[in-house]
Amino acid sequence: MKRTDPDLPSKPSVQVLERMFTLMDVLASREEAISLKEISERTGLHPSTAHRILNDLTIGRFVDRPEPGSYRLGMRLLELGNLVKGRLSLRDAALLPMRELHRLTQQPVNLSMRQGDEIIYVERAYSERSGMQVVRAIGGRAPLHLTSTGKLFLAADDAQRVRAYALRTGLPGQTRNSITQLQALERELAKARQTGVARDNEELELGVRCMAAGIYDDQGRLVAGLSISAPADRLDESWLAKLQATAHEISAALGFKGAAYGTPQAAFSLPVR
Repeated sequence: MKRTDPDLPSKPSVQVLERMFTLMDVLASREEAISLKEISERTGLHPSTAHRILNDLTIGRFVDRPEPGSYRLGMRLLELGNLVKGRLSLRDAALLPMRELHRLTQQPVNLSMRQGDEIIYVERAYSERSGMQVVRAIGGRAPLHLTSTGKLFLAADDAQRVRAYALRTGLPGQTRNSITQLQALERELAKARQTGVARDNEELELGVRCMAAGIYDDQGRLVAGLSISAPADRLDESWLAKLQATAHEISAALGFKGAAYGTPQAAFSLPVR
């Protein structure tokens, strides 16, 4: 008697899975419930076949049936999606793209997040060959207005929040290039909103310049900044496109669906809260 290997999926099982995915793609294409007749027409499946598979998906809560004969995606998918989202790590998503960006530029690449009135460095990619005397340690902090990433976060704030930040901190400087006046800071933030890029022109450390692009989550919220640091006389403007592409790659890994800055589809403005 011929035996069947139980570990090998049968062709009918694969076919059922393919049909299930096709049905769910059709349901995902519309916000409102779709009738069985339309589902059958759009998938090419016989109504009885579509009904049988949809019924099984309904039992598992992957599909809802708000009324007889109509279907929409179910809440179980949202529950699973939230589990996946909760397990996504910004640092995990960023590390390999950061290393590739460092390989291309041979300069330190920093991943930073906002905490109150400061940014905190949460990951970095660098080597001794970069020639940088100052490399920010993971866990290090710096004022928002003196850093490229910090300016991205301030640019995402409205004018009232920026003024409150200036009043609260006093805009202290650390070098002769530091921006310590609100009006000058507002001009700098306007540039960041227009281009999606912010810069540090030896404002935190003399001899060090930086450029930063934002990283966004699946809700379009600015969650981090990716920056390149370099000796002031070696910062190369050709790195900008690579920086933006890498930031967008990381954002996409976090579920961001928007266009990258620098593309025709992108809106050249940061979201303002």
